[in-house]
Formats: sequence, structure tokens, C-alpha cells
Amino acid sequence: MTRIGVLALQGDFVEHINMLSKLGVDAAEIRLSSQLDSVDGLIIPGGESTTIVQLMDNFGLTEQIKSLIGNGLPVWGTCAGMIVLARDITDDRPKPLGIIDINVSRNAYGRQVDSFEVPVDIPKLGDPYFNAIFIRAPAINSIGDNVEVLGTLSDGQIIAAQERNIIVTSFHPELTDDVRFHKYFLDIVTTHN
Repeated sequence: MTRIGVLALQGDFVEHINMLSKLGVDAAEIRLSSQLDSVDGLIIPGGESTTIVQLMDNFGLTEQIKSLIGNGLPVWGTCAGMIVLARDITDDRPKPLGIIDINVSRNAYGRQVDSFEVPVDIPKLGDPYFNAIFIRAPAINSIGDNVEVLGTLSDGQIIAAQERNIIVTSFHPELTDDVRFHKYFLDIVTTHN
């Protein structure tokens, strides 16, 4: 059975686990290095990116996660997770892992009070539109040549992207009742394993 790890150091990891459970997938909270050995894919959830990066370092997970992804482990970063996986960010901290060839700005859509929901077209998910929830969301400023755009806002702002086995979203699919993005990630996991 496919086993998806959800980094459970900080942030909304429980919501991702609940979505995976709806799909009948074995989901595991990841806090220790040894727990990474048995997963077929990894989700880095939304939360506070600086705290997530610091805790990854404290728990000795950073280099192992980078190595696993480099060796083909599918990974999905939502919101703060996208910042963690980015090649570089416009802020001084945190230091991202440099995994996906994108440049990101933290909190690009404003503060918590500026949170919003909007239906977006994600062609790989089919119809209807996906209800994207943005909470202190990061923005993708630029992408590398090998990065595929999965979705944009109506003004063209990129909100979801993929490079090989890595996907990122500015928004929080785990806070909706729509399991399509989680199914899409599972398809990537199945293809790469």
C-alpha cells in the first residue's frame, strides 16, 4: 500500500492526513529521520516557513529530505511548504532547500486578515474550478525552464507549479473538501515508484 508522509513539525499537517485518509491512503506523521524510510511520497504543509526550516534542522531532517527528493521521492509543498522547497526567496530567511527552480516571495498576498478564497482553473484537475484558499500566501515570482505551470490566478500570477516529482501550491487544498489535488499528488507518487 502507498504510504505518504506528512512533515508534522508545525503547521496544518493534520488536515493533509485527513484528506489522505478520505482517499484510503496510509498517511504517517513525520517527525524523525527514521520515519522517512518507509514513505513513498512526502507533503510539507502550510504553517510558518522559518519555524519549519529551523525544526527540520533541529531534528536532523534537512539533508535526508534533500537527498530523498534528489533520488526521486515525490514531494508536495503547500504554502509554507512551497517556500521551504523553493530554489530561492526574496526574503533573508528562511534558507530554502533549493529543490524546485522557482523564486518565491513570502506573505505576498498580505497578512492573515487579507486571506481569501477564489475559484481557479487547474487544467490537470479537470472541471469544475478548484476553490483555492490563500492564507498569508507566498507568490511565485519566476520559474525555471523545466518548471511546468499547473495553475494561475486570473491576472496570470502563478499559484501552482511542478518540476519532475515536485509540486508546489501557494494555496491550501487540504482546507477544502476537494480531494482532487491530493489525488493528483498520489498519481505522481504512483508513477515515480
